[in-house]
Amino acid sequence: MNSMTEGQLQPGATGVAPAPVPFNRPFAVGRELAYIQEAIALMQLSGDGEFTRRCHRLLEQATGASKALLTHSCTAALEMAALLLDLQPGDEVIMPSYTFVSTANAFVLRGAVPVFVDIRPDTLNIDESLIEAAITPRTRAICVVHYAGVGCEMDAIAAIAARHGLALVEDAAQGIGASYRGRPLGTFGAMGTLSFHETKNVISGEGGALLLNDPGLVERAEILREKGTNRSRFFRGEVDRYTWVDLGSSYLPSELGAAFLAAQLEQMQAITARRLALWQRYYDWAARPEREGLVRRPVVPEHCGHNAHMFYLLLPGLAARAAFLAEMKAAGIGAIFHYVPLHSSPAGMRYGRAQGALPVTDDMAARLVRLPLWLGLEDRLDEVIERVDAALDRACR
Repeated sequence: MNSMTEGQLQPGATGVAPAPVPFNRPFAVGRELAYIQEAIALMQLSGDGEFTRRCHRLLEQATGASKALLTHSCTAALEMAALLLDLQPGDEVIMPSYTFVSTANAFVLRGAVPVFVDIRPDTLNIDESLIEAAITPRTRAICVVHYAGVGCEMDAIAAIAARHGLALVEDAAQGIGASYRGRPLGTFGAMGTLSFHETKNVISGEGGALLLNDPGLVERAEILREKGTNRSRFFRGEVDRYTWVDLGSSYLPSELGAAFLAAQLEQMQAITARRLALWQRYYDWAARPEREGLVRRPVVPEHCGHNAHMFYLLLPGLAARAAFLAEMKAAGIGAIFHYVPLHSSPAGMRYGRAQGALPVTDDMAARLVRLPLWLGLEDRLDEVIERVDAALDRACR
């Protein structure tokens, strides 16, 4: 069996109900176990061994970042970014509300206030035309989120950040292998963050990375990542011993996770190509229900090279979505909704503020459904589409 298809589900036997199709299924591409065995043989399971260094090189080659640093999660990478910004209590960071809680939490932990801005109705990314109105004397940074691996309008956003002297951070948790005008996501701001959670395109179970595009941040980032010590400088022979010199925490992943990730990063182009093929089959099929007014398909601007991180549909409304998800559950298909907007969450109202009403965010959050998309789904995708079609007919007509 081809190593890139080892994670496939097997269809049910004749006369037996087909096995459920999960929303996500972790996968291996071939060399993960061999690399884990190699890591064990090298007698270093803690972080920053041979496989961590290999991942750093692969990420730097793929993105062009000045420095890539593996972390145990994208959440950790965002927390490092917040530390590198030297945020003070009451400082403000502009971001979308339609994102995962980690985007806000990283800055709230430093005492900063998330300022939530509405999203675009086409890409579901932060609406760049609304950012300037959210800027106050306390604004320190803009944190964009590249939803579904489709780039935000980075030319306009970078110009706003430069005009107002603000730091620009990219939450590219969903963006590995994607680009904006040919440039990799995560490389426009001073810092970008990536996720290798098992639901992402390239995985290590848990894991993330901080991309540093400003070389002046590298030395301090290494210190923060290693519990506030100058350990990296010690191992490079730049100091005769290492000691506590700054704030920090334990942000390193283990070598076992890095070994798994190295195998995945080596196959990133092949992984992306297969995901794009799955995405395109969904997209082509969904043209008919879109013409009939049952759904809206994802929008990918021509200048954005997406990575097929997810395939979603926008249904007519909340009631239609609830009925659709019930139909999909009964059919054994793992379809789900996505974020509850942060501006309407209990913690979002306590720690942040919304820049006016966020009608697009509220509308899209109530209508969006995500369909299964994972390597190994190829053999069952026609079956999934058939069941989605039937569920739409019952839920949305």
